[in-house]
Amino acid sequence: MRNGTVRARRFTAQAAAEAAAAGRSCDHPGCTGLGAFRAPKSRRRLTEYWWFCLDHVREYNRAWDYYKGMTPGEIEAEMRRDTTWQRPSWPLGTLGLAADRLADPLGLVARRRPRRAPPRDEAPPELREPLVALGLVWPVTREDVKLRYKALVKLHHPDAHGGDKAAEERFKTISAAYAALVRGLAAREA
Repeated sequence: MRNGTVRARRFTAQAAAEAAAAGRSCDHPGCTGLGAFRAPKSRRRLTEYWWFCLDHVREYNRAWDYYKGMTPGEIEAEMRRDTTWQRPSWPLGTLGLAADRLADPLGLVARRRPRRAPPRDEAPPELREPLVALGLVWPVTREDVKLRYKALVKLHHPDAHGGDKAAEERFKTISAAYAALVRGLAAREA
């Protein structure tokens, strides 16, 4: 504790010396002390300062309430803006540009590279029905099948529908199609 007191005294002495050199007096009405400590004038003017003596800056700080006069909604909005240091933010990958709102007569912003068309070979006959059941198009990889299966299981699991029989039948169809596709792809790779 003693060390903190020494630092506070050193800071106070240094601030007083700077105030004396600058010729600043305390901005509190009726005070003739040195204005060694700055305090923001208001929430809207945080870079403009009052200069107070030590006693008056302590009094000012005790009464300071940044959120005074704001509604709970305004406080919430202010806190959310503070999470990004008052800077604008955009969803990842957009760089703040909304291609549909830009005037882009040449189509440079919204242009996407065309994907190459996959080779036109047909799915084996034993895999056509399972592909339709999972909503996939040939050619597929094991990873494609696995991702689609997981998504459909989450969507059609009987527990998610309170034991609905139609959802249970759809779930059985999806599971059988997944098993058939995994077996078929493994046989093609071997």
